[in-house]
Amino acid sequence: MKQIDYQIMWDRLIAVVEEQAMTLVRTAFSTSVREAGDLSAGLFDAEARMMAQAVTGTPGHVNAMAESVGHFAARFGPQETLEGDVYLTNDPWLGTGHLHDITVVTPVFRKGRHIGYFACTAHVVDIGGRGFGPDGREVYEEGLLIPITKFAQAGQVQPLLIEMIRANVRTPDQTAGDIHSLAACNAAGERRLHEMMDEFGIDDLLGLSTHILDISRKATRAAIETVPDGVYRNEMRVDGYDAPVDMVVTLTVEGDRLRADFTGTSGPSSFGVNVPEVYTRAYACFALKCTIAPDVPNNAGSLEPFEITAPEGSILAARRPAPVSVRHVLGHLVPDVVLGALHHALPDTVPAEGASSLWNIQIAVRPVDGSGPGAEILMFNSGGTGARPGLDGLSATAFPSGVSTMSVEATEQVGPVIVWRKDLREGSGGPGAHRGGLGQVIEIEAREGYDFHFNAMFDRVEHPARGRAGGHAGAPGRVELADGTRLNSKGRQHVAAGRRLRLSLPGGGGYGRPEARAGDDVRRDLAAGYITAGDAWDIYGQQDEE
Repeated sequence: MKQIDYQIMWDRLIAVVEEQAMTLVRTAFSTSVREAGDLSAGLFDAEARMMAQAVTGTPGHVNAMAESVGHFAARFGPQETLEGDVYLTNDPWLGTGHLHDITVVTPVFRKGRHIGYFACTAHVVDIGGRGFGPDGREVYEEGLLIPITKFAQAGQVQPLLIEMIRANVRTPDQTAGDIHSLAACNAAGERRLHEMMDEFGIDDLLGLSTHILDISRKATRAAIETVPDGVYRNEMRVDGYDAPVDMVVTLTVEGDRLRADFTGTSGPSSFGVNVPEVYTRAYACFALKCTIAPDVPNNAGSLEPFEITAPEGSILAARRPAPVSVRHVLGHLVPDVVLGALHHALPDTVPAEGASSLWNIQIAVRPVDGSGPGAEILMFNSGGTGARPGLDGLSATAFPSGVSTMSVEATEQVGPVIVWRKDLREGSGGPGAHRGGLGQVIEIEAREGYDFHFNAMFDRVEHPARGRAGGHAGAPGRVELADGTRLNSKGRQHVAAGRRLRLSLPGGGGYGRPEARAGDDVRRDLAAGYITAGDAWDIYGQQDEE
């Protein structure tokens, strides 16, 4: 096979896995998937090495899934891998870090021979237990754990598995529907793959996989060689649950090798903010690859050169049966601490710290009089990203997760709530030569006759995003009722009927000294309502010309 043929097939594979992901978006029941894109999809060779991933999806899902398919391959050897099989798990340590993520793997056969796997992951709104929140003390409290098992065997769905899942969740139709959507997603990818293989007259993926992974591995190692050799360290303190958490990383660069070691990071928490190491590796690799080798495709070959370790039992390498439900809170902050270390090696390259961790909120709405059903509502919300060396930060944007938020209209259709307010938070972006991205202010109330409990899982309240190179910190977040009553940033809390919950999301840090900001940029910020007249004068030294 010629090199040009492999390149054309590589381009086709990207289209295949993107259609795979779009099938999941179109058929999913949960708003977290169909509205927010909290998913991943990819193709793996027969050795369970990720060849291609869909652009649609999150780094935490994609890079963790790159490891998890190997666990499926080890569980079901050649004798147990049958045409028509579909496997699944939500095991946090073998999947993508918490019980709410279900990973489905489908072995691909061609002319009776096993040639690879399609895999996908999605976040379901409910998996039982306490619900999506940080209050659990063991993983057993956090919901139903499904070991690696067969959802379908030789084309026959296992009814007992579906019955057990439905019996243990609050949203049986939605959760079961999402699992069928995941299986359909892989089936769509498989159909397109066979069409491509028919076109090119090939019956296995080995040659194509070797080509893709070898080139990606070599390109990544060459990119690492451009980073100056040395040892680079950074630490960052974040809120945690009941006590602050210190995240510490040491990067060691030697030629074409790069090691990231999280020794010095805090020990485990008693609550569900712990992170399985697979999720830590996923987001650490994302930060490193975005900075060092952004143009190299993301696959097993390009991920292999990054060596990521965390001390076993630390909060970033939690042991079973630690609670891990909201592992994203600290997991989404891992890139900030890694980028801070890279700043020492590659000045004027990486952004300032951002809000980073999503401000997810799970809402359980119930009738005040106890009559009739309630609803489980999940919302994804984002603060501001850190300013970049040459550009302002992005406002109300999910980085590093990359998910979208659910629209207000979609959220209000799921259950009896009203989103009264959702706007950018004035003055929340960290001042600098380049301003941090703004957070947002959101107000939520149950409809008449209802009240609600919500699971708070928010960070950057006590420890805001720090600026870089003289830039100032972004504004810290705040959780309260609309009348100003302060609430906790983590844990299950009640909002009575007729009361509004107000979330003020944190802003990103600034980059460079504020006095170096261009006067035209300050005036534009003032006109847009991004800063106050007082900020314009006190921080930037610009008079309000009006």
